[in-house]
Amino acid sequence: MRFPLSTPPAVPAGTLAVGPQPTLTAGGDLVLRPWRESDAATFLAAYQDPEIRRWHTRRPASEEQVREWFAFYRRAWAQETAASWAMTYGGGDVLGRMVLGGMDLGDGVAVCAYWVVPAARGAGVASRSLRAVSDWALGEVGFHRLELDHSTRNHASCRVAVKAGFRPEGIRRNAAVHDDGRHDMEVHARVRGDD
Repeated sequence: MRFPLSTPPAVPAGTLAVGPQPTLTAGGDLVLRPWRESDAATFLAAYQDPEIRRWHTRRPASEEQVREWFAFYRRAWAQETAASWAMTYGGGDVLGRMVLGGMDLGDGVAVCAYWVVPAARGAGVASRSLRAVSDWALGEVGFHRLELDHSTRNHASCRVAVKAGFRPEGIRRNAAVHDDGRHDMEVHARVRGDD
């Protein structure tokens, strides 16, 4: 149970769900769009990549399950608890996934997560997408703080976070389970007013 705030919410209820989840641009022809049913096979295939599997232990097992995830994403948007985008070139081929989840509208805090398919790695797709989502969330929507964490062994994710303006804040020891055991997780955050 959550008790009511004694202060006005940072993001008033209805701010997001009043319309459809937006499509965002991330510079050049990089476009973040909501997931489509036709993305199910590509989404499932991404989770067969060893690096994505290494860092993401919640994985769909079938296209049917992917479609259930997509339905969950649509409900989460309507309930103002999360948003998930396909990173694409021009709205077409999927390059990766960007998530703004764990939304606490009262405090104005949310959590970011991402992955990129092997063919798109090293091109700045994740950092540009993360920057676009965080600019939108901290600006237009009105969130105050966005967080993310990654395994201390995931140096690529750390580079993405820093490049997108998320400052390192510390280590949470043994905070997450991966296929090879528990990992320490480095926390990063970007707050409104950060460069």
